[in-house]
Amino acid sequence: MKKEKTPPAPLEENEAVAALSALAQAQRLRVFRALVVAGPQGLTPGTLTAELDIAPSALSFHLKALLHAGLVGSEPDGRHLVYRADFSRMNNLLDYLTEHCCQGVACEVAPAGKTTSSAKGGRKTMCC
Repeated sequence: MKKEKTPPAPLEENEAVAALSALAQAQRLRVFRALVVAGPQGLTPGTLTAELDIAPSALSFHLKALLHAGLVGSEPDGRHLVYRADFSRMNNLLDYLTEHCCQGVACEVAPAGKTTSSAKGGRKTMCC
C-alpha cells in the first residue's frame, strides 16, 4: 500500500522572511538557482564550486544559510554530500507571496491567446 504524502503546512511570516533573507544575496541566489535547475538529483559541493566559480569556504557558508532557511536539503551519497532544492518549500514561499493576489479573489483561467502566468497544477491563469 502506497503512503500518501501530506501537503506541507503553509509558511508562517517568520519562515517566509527567513527564506527571503537567505535568497537576498547574489551568490546564495545563484547557488539556489543552480540546485533548482539540477532538479531532484541535486549537486555536490564540488560541482557547485566548479559551475559557479565560488570558493569552497564561501559555498559552505551559503549552503548553511539555505539549509537553515529550509530551502535546500542534503544527504550523504557515498563519500559526498548531495544538496537538493526543497521544491515544496520553494512552492510554499511562492504561495505565501501570492496568497492574496487578485485582491483575495481566486485567479481565473485565462482565455486562449492571452498573456498569462502559471499557477499551481500548470494551469494558466489571469492574474494582477
